[in-house]
Parts: sequence; C-alpha cells; structure tokens
Amino acid sequence: MLHLLPLSTLLLLRGILASPISQDEPLPLLIWHGLGDNYAADGLRSVGDLAEETNPGTYVYYIRLDEDPGSDRTATWFGNVTEQIARVCDDLASHPILSTAPAVNALGFSQGGQFLRGYVERCNNPPVRNLVTFGSQHNGISKYQVCDATDWLCKAYIGILKANTWGAWVQSHLVPAQYFRATNETTGEAAEEYLKHSNFLADINNEREEKNATYKENLASLDKFAMYVFEDDTTVIPKESGWFAQTNITSGDVTPLKERTIYKEDWIGLKKLDEKGGLDFKTTKGGHMQLDDEVLVDVFKTYFSPAKASWSGVVDEVQELIEL
Repeated sequence: MLHLLPLSTLLLLRGILASPISQDEPLPLLIWHGLGDNYAADGLRSVGDLAEETNPGTYVYYIRLDEDPGSDRTATWFGNVTEQIARVCDDLASHPILSTAPAVNALGFSQGGQFLRGYVERCNNPPVRNLVTFGSQHNGISKYQVCDATDWLCKAYIGILKANTWGAWVQSHLVPAQYFRATNETTGEAAEEYLKHSNFLADINNEREEKNATYKENLASLDKFAMYVFEDDTTVIPKESGWFAQTNITSGDVTPLKERTIYKEDWIGLKKLDEKGGLDFKTTKGGHMQLDDEVLVDVFKTYFSPAKASWSGVVDEVQELIEL
C-alpha cells in the first residue's frame, strides 16, 4: 500500500537528505546566563569552551537580549520577561544554524534556567532535547537578594521591588519581581495577589485556573530535565525552589514537588516526564553558582554527549518514514 507523507514531513526529509548528518555530531547547546551577567562574559565563555572540549563539534549559542554586553546585562534586571522570551523565541527560530537543527540542548544558570524552561513551554522551536538548570528559581523566590553595603543603586532597585512587587509597572519592568512568590502561602490573600498580578511565574507554572495545554505538552517532550540545587545556596531563597519544592520560610518545612498539586495534576508535564524517567533532582556543593569544571564536565557527558542526545535520532526517524 502506498503511504502519502504530510507536507511537513516531506520538507523535513528534503532538508535532511540535502545535508547528511553525522550520528556522532553533538546537538547545538544553548546557554542562558543569570542575573547581573552578560552573554559575552569570560566566565560564561569558558563554560562554552569546556562544553566544546568535552563534546568536540558542539555549536554553542549564548542567549542574549542585546548584542551589546552592557545592555544585555541591564536586561537581566530591567525588562518584561514575557517579551524577552518572545524575542529569544524569534531569534532562535530564525537563526541560520539553530533553525536547521532537529533539536538542541539547553543549559540555564540561575534565572536563565527558568527562562529557558519558559522558552520550552512557550515556543520550543528549535525543540530542546535535554534541559539542565543550576540554582534556578522554578518555584520563585520569597526574598530579594542582599545588596553590598556600598551598592546604592542595587539598594534603590531592591527598595522599589519590596515596596510594590505586585504593581503593574514593577511586574512589567523589574525582572526579579516577575518570579517572586510568597512561598509561605498557597491560599489566602497573598496567594491571590500572586495569581492575579504575576507577569511570568504564575503563568509559566500553569497555576491559574485556565491551564495552557501547550506548556504541558512541550515540557513533557523533553528527554531529560535535570535540576541542580547548590547545597549552600543563600542567594536563592528558598534554595529548594530549584526543585519546584514549596518551602515555608518561617517554619522551614519543605513540601517536595511530588507532594504538590502542580505535580499530582500534572499542570506543566513534570509528572509525565518523571514517569518516563526524564526528571532528575541533583545537588552540587557550594554556594550559588560556585561551580567547578568537574561538575560541568559530568553534566556535558551525562546530558549533552552525542551518545545521549545526538542528531542520530532524527536519522532513525527518517529511515522509518522512508521504509513505510
């Protein structure tokens, strides 16, 4: 019997057959930096160099919101996160290399981790195969960072955040406010304020009554989602946010992800991902973003090596289609 393939499949076949893919070639790697950093920083570039050294041939793309490093750093503090992720979605979908890849891997540091998750849930084009986050605030923060004693600009900024977290201007202009969450509360006035006014986190965690099915579908499509928490993290409060845990910062009681409604009712696909073995909870020593090469190399080998996540999967799929 003759099987007619859909147009989208035929276009995929044409693109792949025109450019033969090595089964040993690693997928491209997206890296999104954290608060106060920029895409051109030496430390971030050294991470990319290590990724290429570990898995030769890795194409590394450093996500940025401006080509000027200074402006990119400013965007980690000031901007509308929803608009920022939409821009990244457009940039990646039109990138001459990334847009031709069957999939990519992704590495997010601190707030860059939940922003990459936002990318996966909201657009995921090109699709992410494996996502790894370090010290990210997946369940939000309950306290803003402490400024240095002489950093008056930081103190003024944090003062505005604390004074009017749920104000419309703050929620659309000051980045950390958009993943703030009163983690002591799951019901009551504080929780209602969060659900009503949160520009980013309440939406990306599908916490409102109307759920976005695409978010769940996209996140569950990952092969692996590994979440690293720093054992001595005092910057992200509570640190268990990196595992989607609910923490009462007054009592110190922690409700693990699997005991929460977001998991039990599978609002964003974490349960489905977990049931297929795709959800990893990891810890690493040190304070926030204190990473050594040994940990990173292990991540690159475990989650980003060609044997774990290569272009070969699409080759197998194409072969199956041809044999139909």
